Amino acid sequence: MTTTGEEDTAARGGPWWWSRRRSAAFDWTLGFVSAVECAVEGVPFAQDAGVPVAAGVVFGALAGSVLVVRRKWPIAVVLVAIAITPAQMGFLMGIVGLYTLAASELPRRIIGSLAGMQLLGTLIVTFVQVRQSMNRGSLTLGDWFVPFAAITTSLGLTAPPLLLGMYVGARRRLMESLRERADSLERELQLLAERAEERAEWARGEERTRIAREMHDVVAHRVSLMVVHAAALQAVARKDPEKAVRNAVLVGDMGRQALTELREMLGVLRSDGAGVRAASVRSVTVAAVVEEGEGPCLEELEELVGQSAAAGMVVELSVEGEVRAYAPEVEQTAYRVVQEALTNVHKHAAGAKTRVRLAHRVAEIAMQVENSAPPEVGSASSAGLPSGGNGLVGMRERVVALGGVFVSGPTESGGFRVSAVIPAS
Repeated sequence: MTTTGEEDTAARGGPWWWSRRRSAAFDWTLGFVSAVECAVEGVPFAQDAGVPVAAGVVFGALAGSVLVVRRKWPIAVVLVAIAITPAQMGFLMGIVGLYTLAASELPRRIIGSLAGMQLLGTLIVTFVQVRQSMNRGSLTLGDWFVPFAAITTSLGLTAPPLLLGMYVGARRRLMESLRERADSLERELQLLAERAEERAEWARGEERTRIAREMHDVVAHRVSLMVVHAAALQAVARKDPEKAVRNAVLVGDMGRQALTELREMLGVLRSDGAGVRAASVRSVTVAAVVEEGEGPCLEELEELVGQSAAAGMVVELSVEGEVRAYAPEVEQTAYRVVQEALTNVHKHAAGAKTRVRLAHRVAEIAMQVENSAPPEVGSASSAGLPSGGNGLVGMRERVVALGGVFVSGPTESGGFRVSAVIPAS
């Protein structure tokens, strides 16, 4: 990740206020050159002012060395340059100081005011010098040359460093802004990647849960019927061979159907750590197929009830209202609710009379599966059917996901009732 601002300054590790050691060395070099220049220019200044030459040299060296602090205090450097302009000192300090001031982040009014002061000071000093040179006869040009020389010299010493500093400062601020935006974008992309991974993990878990629920609804019902038929086969194998053959055929058919559906679903769930993403894609596809195109529908409800009747259950199906088509997910959910309720009857109330009711209403479809108390208390699992305890939870999840209402519980007569109402759209 790129660094900007204070992090970038700390990373570079320059001494004092410098961000880089190279910048510190460069400023010290400029300060030394400026001090030498001002010291040399201090000699004629001392002669003109009538002070000792050594004092002029020391004064010039001290004034010129102020350029070292140009990055920390650019205003002070420009003010010193303006102050020593009448002594004809500090041309390098004036140019570099004005450039540094223009490139800084100080308000424009301060930069403009100091630049105007330096321009005015240079203009006045140049005007006086050129006039004195013409009076001494060093220059024989016309009077027009005095203001021309003063204006051009002052503009030449002020405008270029001012414009260059403003350009460099604007470019520096632009680069810092771009780096900050890049850092922000990188952080946002990293956050989005983390959230995308979390959403993908959540989606994989959701799809696996949906497939597990589908497996439970499909396989548990068929295996329950297989166990019931196997128990009946064991009971009538010697007494009624023909009935035993019919039960064996039913067990074989249901087993093959259960294996086919198991093979399709388990193929989706076979994934190792390296193929989790591909498995999630496959799970989405299979879940979509199961729930949208190839799942059961209400037309197969009579066949479902017939399978339970063939397994020995006393079951009655009644349909109320005008039969019509619903959305695939609505029909599949209604089918699964009835299927799981019948499976629970096989598991927990073998031999109990069961009634399945289906009602087509204007804006909803309602279903109810109610069984009476089993013939003998404690014989609910005469076929030895285990219970995983997930059937009612799965039914509730299916119905609630479609905005419906699911209610289940024992009846006053000792039986059990499962009711669900699902919106038609």
